[in-house]
Amino acid sequence: MELLNNAAFFEAADAMTAASRWILPALAALILLRCAVSMLSGKPEREVWGWLSLPNGAKIELTNWENIVGRSGSADVRLDYSSVSRTHAALTRDMKGGWTVQDLRSKNGTKLRGRPLREPAAIHAGDIVSFGGASCVFTPSTVKDEKTQARTRRRPGARVHPGATLILLTAFTLTLGVQHTAAAGEGVSPAVPTAFLALTVLMWACYAITRGLHRTGFEVETLAFFLTAIGLGVCASSDPEGLWKQLACLAAGVALYFFIGSWLRDLERAKAMRAPMAVIGILLLVVNLVTARSIFGAKNWIRIAGISFQPSELVKICFVFTGAATLDRLYRKRNLIAFVAFAGACVLCLGAMSDFGTAAVFFAAYIVIAFMRSGSFATVLLSLAGTGLGVFMVLTARPYVLSRFSAWGHAWQDPQGGGFQQTRTMAAAASGGLLGLGGGKGRLHLVFAADTDMAFGMVAEELGLIVAVVSILALVLLALFAVRSAGQARSSFYAIGACAAVTILLTQLTLNVFGSLDILPFTGVTFPLVSKGGSSTISVWGLLAFVKAADARQNASFAIALDRKKEKKHKKAGGERV
Repeated sequence: MELLNNAAFFEAADAMTAASRWILPALAALILLRCAVSMLSGKPEREVWGWLSLPNGAKIELTNWENIVGRSGSADVRLDYSSVSRTHAALTRDMKGGWTVQDLRSKNGTKLRGRPLREPAAIHAGDIVSFGGASCVFTPSTVKDEKTQARTRRRPGARVHPGATLILLTAFTLTLGVQHTAAAGEGVSPAVPTAFLALTVLMWACYAITRGLHRTGFEVETLAFFLTAIGLGVCASSDPEGLWKQLACLAAGVALYFFIGSWLRDLERAKAMRAPMAVIGILLLVVNLVTARSIFGAKNWIRIAGISFQPSELVKICFVFTGAATLDRLYRKRNLIAFVAFAGACVLCLGAMSDFGTAAVFFAAYIVIAFMRSGSFATVLLSLAGTGLGVFMVLTARPYVLSRFSAWGHAWQDPQGGGFQQTRTMAAAASGGLLGLGGGKGRLHLVFAADTDMAFGMVAEELGLIVAVVSILALVLLALFAVRSAGQARSSFYAIGACAAVTILLTQLTLNVFGSLDILPFTGVTFPLVSKGGSSTISVWGLLAFVKAADARQNASFAIALDRKKEKKHKKAGGERV
């Protein structure tokens, strides 16, 4: 630490800080652009797992592990026959390559090998299956088919190498660390430079792990580490000593990310966790409700052995696990009703804690999951109507919540009262301009809860509007990628999980940014990975595992297991097995 007490070091750091006010926005924009090109360019490539041959000779591809057969335009396998129901049957593939077919209470029934289908049954190559009288011959893909397919599919990183993007991110992280070290002067806490160096080591270690697993996609992790670097800057400005806890939670979050990703390799095991996850989620909220103390009207923190955490953040992972059901249960009403009851219990517990911002986040995720599972607008509209009644009752019963709504859109009319935080955020963002004042040189962090509820304002003040907007676009890019990936995801579990996860992240982002700028009511939810908070950091990294699992690009997701022996055999031929 002798270097930190060297006056010459700080003079040089000050000079670098002045130059870096131009460098950081350029690096941030370039990192985002490279990730966007890698994640969104090119036409999405489908994987074909089998075929259904029609009597007229036409062949329909089975591009998912779970395929709806029916007359509906949204069916995966559309059979335009009047005798076929809109959602007639389902063809499902397991992880070992076995297939089953089941009737979905169709009007004219399903037959397998000439016999009426009463229960889900195994289906093999050459079997004839009749959907309402429309006979089809089933042909699954072979290992040879899959090898050929793997050789022809693009791998991420071919056009935009993730290692080069990570070098840019390293420069961004270390430059930001120097800014904060210089701003603190000779009294800088050792936690400040240590945090940024540790983050650099961690992200390169993660890159090495993914490369060691023969994965070439690293964009999700790059965007997450980019936001994490900005979040360390927010913490360094407001609470330098808090960086130690933030680093510990970051390490725990990354470990959880890899653990969930590996767990999701086995879909049957993942599906078996639905009920335990629902129980764990409810128990966490109930314990929180019973034991937590009220802080500024909300009871959303509990303290154990001197460590405080927010259970509702961890419940988000349980919520996605429980909601991301696979096809065998999509059309069972009792299963959907059970999820509705679970979601309602979560929102009611959060309402009882007076944590209405987080309740809104859960409700947004519930709407997405409910629609993806049922395909029913009626279910969504009914839920929205019930929510409208609930909001009216809350505003009537909770006066301080009503005061938040009454201040909405009128922050400058009461800058010392209801609009105190919003007016300070807007003033700080304006003072930062396009390039910012420099890391650690802002004043907004002196306002209570600025590093959580007003993190966007702190970023805009210190790093400038360009970096602040890029941080928003980073999460938007993750959401676009998740939606794009959902169309090619192997399982509905992956698709629903990814879309629910990014819905949670986008809802938090919207409430945090627009709330602090007085565009929406101020709710006090966090900016994912940017706001200070260990529980939130762990939760976001856990949710990102679902986004990664839905990535069906060739050799992109570690949630998809590789056959190492076959991998080695045909690497020589220029291809890799999915």
